[in-house]
Amino acid sequence: MIPFLLIPSGLLSAPSCTKEGKDIPFVRIKRIADGLKKPVGLFNAGDGTGRLFIIEQEGIIKIWKDGRILKRPFLDIRDRVVSGGEKGLLGLAFHPDFKKNRRFFVNYTTERNGLVTMISEFMVSDSDPDIALRQSERTILTIPQPYGNHNGGNIVFGPDGYLYIGMGDGGSANDPHGNGQNLKTLLGKMLRIDVNRIEKDKAYAIPPDNPFVQESSALPEIWAYGLRNPWRFSFDPVTGLLYAGDVGQNAREEIDIIKKGGNYGWNIMEGMICTPGVNPRCKREGLELPILDYPRSTGISITGGFVYRGRDIPELCGAYIYGDYGSGRVMALRYDMKDGVTKTKTLLKTRLRISSFGEDEDHELYIVDHRGQIFKIVP
Repeated sequence: MIPFLLIPSGLLSAPSCTKEGKDIPFVRIKRIADGLKKPVGLFNAGDGTGRLFIIEQEGIIKIWKDGRILKRPFLDIRDRVVSGGEKGLLGLAFHPDFKKNRRFFVNYTTERNGLVTMISEFMVSDSDPDIALRQSERTILTIPQPYGNHNGGNIVFGPDGYLYIGMGDGGSANDPHGNGQNLKTLLGKMLRIDVNRIEKDKAYAIPPDNPFVQESSALPEIWAYGLRNPWRFSFDPVTGLLYAGDVGQNAREEIDIIKKGGNYGWNIMEGMICTPGVNPRCKREGLELPILDYPRSTGISITGGFVYRGRDIPELCGAYIYGDYGSGRVMALRYDMKDGVTKTKTLLKTRLRISSFGEDEDHELYIVDHRGQIFKIVP
């Protein structure tokens, strides 16, 4: 595989490793923070400061800086967030030019004539880079939610500079509204929007190469569909592949490589099998199968992670690291675009509630424990 670097301006440093390792080494974890309240994500701003931003589900973003968590929150919007269960402040993404424009984006659930997912933009203070301006909120996108679960939550700037938004199917069980296969709803989709432009009655623009822009029977924001709950996803900066962990129903958890216009099967399929509670004799034609799935004996709720591109563990280079919220397992795989998954390994068996993985500016990886701790993956 020939690496091609896909790093937006100002976003992260260049990958420290591009040559794929052969094996998958064992690792350990080192605790760097505790005392947090239901943390669900860890992010960096790509601005060279080395800060880590930790989101707590109830609606607070805290900063880890110089080895400690700052007392004053970066942002506190608990009064706007509806949290509990799978609801809350769920995602954070810094603009690729954040160092210059101070723009960042969040994904949270709130009440607006019913439960909705809110994608909003905020600005950082001119006088204090560790403080965001609560009053600067600008609504980008509002998506109604029929139920309280399967809200997705992740938002990520791709190497193309566009914002990718992972949306669950709207909740309940087995997708009773058929949202995953319905191209007239944003639920059960991977969305792709341009937050640097505004068009018509939107606070954003539609990228002209989105797959359904010319189809009247589909919403133009859709990049891919047939997803159940893509809780965490990330781009590999070397290959450009978009890896997503899609949480399953009662039988399988799956990892997908998300492609333009792809149909990932929900609710026709759960992982690589026909959805047991829907139709055990489904038709698979035209569906994108996951690169890997696993049964309930391995875990009950996949947490997507990152392809390791750091410096500290060279043998791990190119391996995709992911975990499971229910079993506490930290796992890895190697994927080749030609040969598929070539290796898999359980790296650690923990008692953590792995709500998310995170990456610092040097592409080193972290584990977020929903019970309140942050760990770094080390040799």
